[in-house]
Amino acid sequence: MFIANLVSYILVLLGAVNWGLYGIFNFNLVSAVFQGDRSVGAIVVYVLIALAALWLLVYSIFAGGVLRLVGRGERERDRS
Repeated sequence: MFIANLVSYILVLLGAVNWGLYGIFNFNLVSAVFQGDRSVGAIVVYVLIALAALWLLVYSIFAGGVLRLVGRGERERDRS
């Protein structure tokens, strides 16, 4: 779960940066990278970002509101 949470968090941050750039500068980073709004690469990235956001939402609900971005070994080291 640690890897899924970390990848999801990074993708959601990428989406947030993209929306910020679009809102402030009218510049869409994803469409600039993939040369078009509706290119296959841009659509895949948009879908992955949406799925990552849903994953973080669902996981945090089932985990009691706690999003774990620390691996199991690091938590055990911190306890001692």
